[in-house]
Amino acid sequence: MTSLHERPPAGAVGEAIAHESAEAHVTGHALYTDDLGVRLQNLLHAWPLQAPHAHARVTRLHVAPALAVPGVVWVLTAQDVPGVNDAGVKHDEPLFPGEVMYHGHAVCWVLAESLEAARLGAEQIEVEYEVLPALVTLEEAIAAGSFQGTQPTLRRGDVEAGFAGAAHVFTGEFEMGGQEHFYLETNAALATVDEAGQVFVQSSTQHPTETQEIVAHVLGLPSHAVTVQCLRMGGGFGGKEMQPHGYAAVAALGAVRTGRPVRLRLNRQQDLTLTGKRHPFHASWKVGFDEDGRLLALQATLTSDGGWSLDLSEPVLARALCHIDNAYFIPHVEVHGRIARTNKTSQTAFRGFGGPQGMLVIEDILGRCAPSLGLDAHELRRRNLYRPGESTPYGQPVRHAERLEDLWTTLLERSSFAARAEEVRAFNAAHPHTKRGLAITPVKFGISFNFTAYNQAGALVHVYKDGSVLINHGGTEMGQGLHTKMLQVAATALGVPLACVRLAPTRTDKVPNTSATAASSGADLNGGAIKDACEQIKARLAEVAAGALSRQGKAKVGTLGIHPDDVRFEHGRVFPVGHPELGLEFRQVVHDAYHLRTQLWAAGYYRTPGLHWDRERMQGEPFKYFSYGASVSEVEVDGFTGAYRLRRVDLLHDVGNSLSPLIDLGQVEGGFVQGAGWLTLEDLRWDTSAGPNRGRLATQAASTYKLPSFSEVPEVFNVALLERATESGVVYGSKAVGEPPLMLAISVREALRQAAAAFGPPGHVSDLASPATPEAVFWALSAARWARVNPEVAAD
Repeated sequence: MTSLHERPPAGAVGEAIAHESAEAHVTGHALYTDDLGVRLQNLLHAWPLQAPHAHARVTRLHVAPALAVPGVVWVLTAQDVPGVNDAGVKHDEPLFPGEVMYHGHAVCWVLAESLEAARLGAEQIEVEYEVLPALVTLEEAIAAGSFQGTQPTLRRGDVEAGFAGAAHVFTGEFEMGGQEHFYLETNAALATVDEAGQVFVQSSTQHPTETQEIVAHVLGLPSHAVTVQCLRMGGGFGGKEMQPHGYAAVAALGAVRTGRPVRLRLNRQQDLTLTGKRHPFHASWKVGFDEDGRLLALQATLTSDGGWSLDLSEPVLARALCHIDNAYFIPHVEVHGRIARTNKTSQTAFRGFGGPQGMLVIEDILGRCAPSLGLDAHELRRRNLYRPGESTPYGQPVRHAERLEDLWTTLLERSSFAARAEEVRAFNAAHPHTKRGLAITPVKFGISFNFTAYNQAGALVHVYKDGSVLINHGGTEMGQGLHTKMLQVAATALGVPLACVRLAPTRTDKVPNTSATAASSGADLNGGAIKDACEQIKARLAEVAAGALSRQGKAKVGTLGIHPDDVRFEHGRVFPVGHPELGLEFRQVVHDAYHLRTQLWAAGYYRTPGLHWDRERMQGEPFKYFSYGASVSEVEVDGFTGAYRLRRVDLLHDVGNSLSPLIDLGQVEGGFVQGAGWLTLEDLRWDTSAGPNRGRLATQAASTYKLPSFSEVPEVFNVALLERATESGVVYGSKAVGEPPLMLAISVREALRQAAAAFGPPGHVSDLASPATPEAVFWALSAARWARVNPEVAAD
């Protein structure tokens, strides 16, 4: 057995290959959950009846008129549930609610021969409501004391002593918006029941095991009676970690009740109005610096908008608290967290899982305080970067902290930051109605699940008699390239060409009790499990090969006793160390092993070592390692409209020793653009009026919700991976890449802040809303202009 991070001299890992389904994606041959229903006879389609109130009690539900609509077969209500009428792991999400908790909440589901018949049937259902008071905004929830779940506190040192010794103390508030996942494939499920009563659910889910568990408890069945499969997803971003379970349960319940296959696929408007988003946050803070601009103390309260139920709000909040330091050492910290309960969709996981919200708080603080400290923002950030030997507020040593300084200085040099900063100053001095901004920000993101038990994975690897290989693992593919990396890991571990390995769909009856594909841990966990399984098989094959090679060596060179530890597997050949000319074909060794009755399959397992976390005290080492990165962004802002363009972006990111460089580069690019969307474009709006549509999501279509597109991609986009960055203790020395790049986009927002401030007097402090839409930028630059012409008032 080799160490987990050690790479053989030859293998598929590290090769820049295309996504394993790339050709199928672009040709339309890739199958998704909703593509499978057309193959089934007697298929039924599900349609929800959505409530028109943000908060109301259902006083009457009469479904008989729907059944009179031609094609309608069944209307699913709470009375149909044989098990538990709940779709959440916290037991606070009734699948069929008696109390509507947000505008658009599904009260019941109509099953019909066609989607149109189901829609028409839903229109005929007679339902009456008792309208109740609704809390729609974070401010309303805070004022009403409407909170749910735990209220953790992160502490280190003595903040009062820190403030007492501070030369500069600042206070402020900050609110950031949420974000819609807007995956290309909306939530979908397809359920069938076989002759033995076994329920089979095809689901677009990041967490098949949890989908299995929820379906089972709704149906009143043990988990072994339910199988969930996920072929692939057309995007997930965390939105399909928890939220698909209820839709899978509805489809499965319909299949059990009718005995027919049931298809449930949300259209775009339904997906937007029924599913959760990234959590909006409100932060109030107080911060202290010494004379040199070094952070001494931070006191803050973070309040997230959890929506109507808990979902994943507690771990999201915990990760936000654990990332409020970002890449900066703060000696004294006291941060309180709480989750507001509002009458909106239940907010959920989204790429970064609270980390972006926590990091944005400290970056906003530094961006706002730098002018008052008489420092350039990039210099203030540099002075506070973690140094070797320092630890986080929750007590975890920041290993490889020197990489932060390396990334920072390397990127400053590669991006010509100093020269361009002078160019920006000259441009701004010469252009009264157009200004530019240039900013650099770092990223330090912890990799592992907050919940320690989730840091485990399994795999099942089969080697067939002809030498071909089939792998199963518990991770799901949502376009991020996990399956591609796992094929590379298996090929490398067995020493065979990539073409010899095939990957089977993710299924709960092949690899049980899996964790969600989330927390950027998919490759770490499943790669470790696949490598374990492959090395079990390879050890058995080495025993067989050692005997065969010894006999062959004796015949050819007289004598050559070979120990199994000295057998090497490379490029489909098996040979003794130092004698590649004596090699055998891998398939020949497999053939021989079979006839010697050698087991040619293995179940692999991996658990992340060294983790411990006290959720009550918010202390411990919850992360295996930190992923680092830095970004430089330059923007240009129009002073008349607040419109802006992203002129140039330079990214440098640490992915360890990359498993698949092409995949990782794509993840860094995509994560950055998605982060820029959250911070500058994507503005979720709910109706906060007292009218009949109170609580209704106003941005419920692509026509009203602005997503980043090609026009938002930087004009110059330089992306590089940190070199010589092997991470010990992780599969083949790699690092996670899914979530950390999203936070690189914070530099875009900070560049916009500087451009807006440039319209004002020197040293102007610019307060910029988030998302920094053109409207928000316009108000920020207008405030800067006002400060320029009213310096005395602005100073006060």
